[in-house]
Amino acid sequence: MSGFLLAVCAEMVFRELPFAERVRTLHEAGFAVELWDWTTKDLPELAATGARFTSMTGYVDGELVDPDGAERLLASAERSIAAADLLSGAGRPNLNLHGTGLDGRGLPVRPVTTVTGSMWIAAERTLRRVAELGARHGVVFTLENLNVAVDHPGTPFASAADTRALVAAVASPHLRMNLDLYHAQIGEGNLVDLLRGCVDLLGEVQVADVPGRCEPGTGEVNYPVVAAALHATGYRGTVGLEAFASGGSREAVEAFRRAFTVAG
Repeated sequence: MSGFLLAVCAEMVFRELPFAERVRTLHEAGFAVELWDWTTKDLPELAATGARFTSMTGYVDGELVDPDGAERLLASAERSIAAADLLSGAGRPNLNLHGTGLDGRGLPVRPVTTVTGSMWIAAERTLRRVAELGARHGVVFTLENLNVAVDHPGTPFASAADTRALVAAVASPHLRMNLDLYHAQIGEGNLVDLLRGCVDLLGEVQVADVPGRCEPGTGEVNYPVVAAALHATGYRGTVGLEAFASGGSREAVEAFRRAFTVAG
């Protein structure tokens, strides 16, 4: 078997159920669970389900490059650590970051058309502080790549190449990549070589098919081939389904399980 820890984002499947019931359903099906904005959730209720949580939003305000925004990001990251402690019964979830703050539609609060050299320097400086915060509290922050062509136009540091460069520059075990292959397929493609080039920096891999952002098998990505290549790199961490169900949610999560079950 592959050895991957398979997780499913509870925001996107079983949406007819109350959130805690979604979590319980995924846990009973053998999956770990991911969530987005923790401020809208009853965290003790979620913890009581017994589920293992592998990822949640690591900030609720702020950005990487503006000095005031960086302070707000660090402050909300500290709040996120405290929230993660409430869900850490089976291990602390990773705390996820983006190149900038996103609004409720997934759009950048402050869109950027050109990322300058000074912005790169400021982002690296802020992420070093984030990593230091993670080291003090024993948690891992992850920096997720996004796509600007379909879902997140105007987001700085959006590509996997960008997030890889920033994480490599910080060089801390408390800042890793959340390599989202849905976003990478739209923005960059060449997923197998991308995985091979990033494996030493990975904190998580997220998946959905393209187009449509549904489960593996509904689009153009040959996810069994991707899964075999990921397994061959030696990666044994979390693979998270961050996808909508094209039909029934149970069928969608089982399609994900099949795609990322690798023999040998």
